[in-house]
Amino acid sequence: MPPAIDLSAVDHVGIAVEDLDAALAFYRDVLGMPVVHRETLVDQGVEAVLLDVGDGHVELIAPLGADTGVAKFLARRGAGLHHVAYRVADIDSTLDTLAAAGVRLIDQRPRTGIRQSRVAFIHPSAATGVLTEIVQPAGPH
Repeated sequence: MPPAIDLSAVDHVGIAVEDLDAALAFYRDVLGMPVVHRETLVDQGVEAVLLDVGDGHVELIAPLGADTGVAKFLARRGAGLHHVAYRVADIDSTLDTLAAAGVRLIDQRPRTGIRQSRVAFIHPSAATGVLTEIVQPAGPH
């Protein structure tokens, strides 16, 4: 029997880009997605912008340096879809359930993400090749 995970929504899709301002020219100016937040996450090596679309977001992420995970992703694959993030109410119990089911996790415990959310990543090898993020928003979403 599969683990009981309570995913409430697709929180966001993460798109790796070389240049945030150039990407905003498309997502904000052409598609009309409003920017709701911009933040530098030094510990994750990225600058990120959240744009609203429906009840979810598009997250544009650009590397802060050449040795970051996103920079390495861009060097291997180029700009494009980086990860899919699912919203949960309790990230700790979600991670415990996934670990108990033998799911390969990148993060055993949550870390701080954009807007003080709590986040953790599932290894792409466990999720049909897709880097998967679990997100517990910091406050009401």
